[in-house]
Amino acid sequence: MSSVKRLVYAVIHFLREQSQMDTFTPDEQESLEVAIQCLETVFKITLEDTHLASSQHLIEMFTNSIQKNDMLPLSHSLPEGVVKADQLKDEGNNHMKEENYGAAVDCYTRAIELDPNNAVYYCNRAAAQSKLNNFREAIKDCESAIAIDPKYSKAYGRMGLALTSVNKYEEAVTSYQKALDLDPENDSYKSNLKIAEQKLRDVSSPTGTGLSFDMASLINNPAFISMAASLMQNPQIQQLMSGMMSNAIGGPAAGVGGLSDLSSLIHAGQQFAQQIQQQNPELIEQLRNHIRSRYLSGSTEEHS
Repeated sequence: MSSVKRLVYAVIHFLREQSQMDTFTPDEQESLEVAIQCLETVFKITLEDTHLASSQHLIEMFTNSIQKNDMLPLSHSLPEGVVKADQLKDEGNNHMKEENYGAAVDCYTRAIELDPNNAVYYCNRAAAQSKLNNFREAIKDCESAIAIDPKYSKAYGRMGLALTSVNKYEEAVTSYQKALDLDPENDSYKSNLKIAEQKLRDVSSPTGTGLSFDMASLINNPAFISMAASLMQNPQIQQLMSGMMSNAIGGPAAGVGGLSDLSSLIHAGQQFAQQIQQQNPELIEQLRNHIRSRYLSGSTEEHS
């Protein structure tokens, strides 16, 4: 208690000096006097207790302490691994700005290895994984971030994006709702929640066969857009499209009821599918898996 009283004595002495300066108005000086009286009453000391006085003035003690702390490098106050991890996080953020997402994932991964209890590193890596279309890895990272910090709204928001991208709309809605509970004014969470809710309504509507296909998701898929643009530059595809347009304008062949055109259309479709398979077999596999999962969902609930 003696050290506390010595500190309070130094504060009272400092306030007394300030109250006697002309830089303060009478009202401000009165406020200082009230503060002094409160401290004296609570700690039961007065300026007459000179045995509590320090050899250094309060300002001098404060200045010396600040200068001493400023001379210490950051590594003296934080473990070396934590400092390096934060540097790697900054490097990863720079890679994200440069759209070098693979390098960003590498930086965040190394940061996690050095400081595995930092939710930000997992959440940042989730953002990079989503940019690389590694949505399931992004979901895992968001779950890790939330396990560390259950009130991390950004982790819920990014998990909602990843869940939407793998057509888990109900879980995405739950994630966005949690994100909004933690950050009610975030417009991005609000708009993304509406999108996920609409997609959930679309897939929940009766389809008869249960084999409905989310064409909007396909068209908005970056891989599909890139592949389609590449295919349209292919001379063979351009020739196919030109032939189909010519047939459409010329009308069905006389006397065969359009069977010639239909045969040409089927043949063109087969060639187009072959081109897609050659250009992006991974996308074809994704489409097949999507249809299988939609077919099985009517009888078997998926568990993860």
